[in-house]
Amino acid sequence: MRLVEQFNPGAPIPAPVIIGESPALKDLMSAATKIATSDAKTLITGESGVGKDVFARFIHANSTRATQRYVALNCASFSETLLESELFGHVKGSFTGAYRDKVGKLQQAHRGTIFLDEIAEMTLRMQAMLLRFLENGEVHLVGSDSPATRVDVRVISATNRDLVGMIDRGEFREDLFYRIKVTHLHVPSLRQRREDIRPLIEHTIARCGKSVMVDEGAMNLLQAYAWPGNVRELQNVVEQLVALAPGDTITADDLPPSIVVSSQAGHAYPKRERRRRVSDELYDGLVSGGLNFWNDVHATFTSRDLTRNDIRQLFRRGLAATGGNYRAVLQLFGMETQDYKRLMNFLAAHDCAIDYREYRQARVETPDAGRERGHKRSTN
Repeated sequence: MRLVEQFNPGAPIPAPVIIGESPALKDLMSAATKIATSDAKTLITGESGVGKDVFARFIHANSTRATQRYVALNCASFSETLLESELFGHVKGSFTGAYRDKVGKLQQAHRGTIFLDEIAEMTLRMQAMLLRFLENGEVHLVGSDSPATRVDVRVISATNRDLVGMIDRGEFREDLFYRIKVTHLHVPSLRQRREDIRPLIEHTIARCGKSVMVDEGAMNLLQAYAWPGNVRELQNVVEQLVALAPGDTITADDLPPSIVVSSQAGHAYPKRERRRRVSDELYDGLVSGGLNFWNDVHATFTSRDLTRNDIRQLFRRGLAATGGNYRAVLQLFGMETQDYKRLMNFLAAHDCAIDYREYRQARVETPDAGRERGHKRSTN
């Protein structure tokens, strides 16, 4: 599944070309085509990297609004104040940094479509504001005394989180859930439609513009691998293989060891792993020294492939292991002591800071955690 044409965000876009031949993908395409014929609000769910944004563009490009603007907004990329400004716009001087008037994404998408990615990352206050807009279609600029403006926008939302569970925990509004889920599209993971792996690999290679082929041994391993990062991970791995290929054929020896070991083990994605969160993988990588916080975690968050929730869960686990000591978390995650201020500024700026006092009582450390930190100290 890959968008072939490049486009200018906010302008009319061509229909994305979706690659695959599995029955699951064909059913999904059929459902998306039907959804596109109406103006109904749509919720797209699925794991990270499955291509929810591609299906949002597909729905828009095949709708009656196809000649109008398609505007995308990642709700996980902004703090509450900035997200309100991005969505509704603001007037000059309404808050620190508001040096000029700004038209919000909802107004930019008038008569077109707005795609709200990672909608589960909205705070309850922002959820209430979005709900009010969905009820009356009115946009009121932050800091403005002028009357509200009414806009005509189709709303497509997406999330990789369990909204029903969040509702039960009081983290997501039930009334908003039913507002955004008039129609629903669930994108299966790549491991649930393995027939799509080969055509996706071939398509990605073709896009790289290099004459390279994958031999059957390597292809079998790639098809057996679980692809926990789904299509996004597959594209990244294949592009790396093509770039580093020593000749015109990619063999099993050229594959990343993690893919070879996992595929050959015959348990590419065990059930227990399905319950693991992204933050668990990050934590294990940082503690073992396999990941670098600034190069791997911070950079991935900045590129919008990690959410605020992922970062919060990562630091909740770190603070639990260190008894609520942020400076000890630095050591646990392999960062330098002088990184403390930079880290705290980053967490505060993106609303990811966790109250350390929650973890100051009766710290209980597992033997594994102690050994992990001991290993970290011995290798630094």
